[in-house]
Amino acid sequence: MEMSAKETRSRLSMLLKRVEEGDEIIILRRGKKVARLIPYQNGAKRLPSMKDFRASIRIKGDSLSRVVTVERRGARY
Repeated sequence: MEMSAKETRSRLSMLLKRVEEGDEIIILRRGKKVARLIPYQNGAKRLPSMKDFRASIRIKGDSLSRVVTVERRGARY
């Protein structure tokens, strides 16, 4: 459903009830979309744990800090 900003101000209570029921409201200003009212979702979506992935990584060769130190010492200025 799309509605102008002026209509939105006068019908806010009704719009909030519709959003609670799952509707999405697009608010227009001078014919352009400027905002969207959507139902609030409880609980933030969390990213999956990377603990197992990190534990599975095996380093081959020298550590990065060692390689950088060696390269800096050998670099010309």
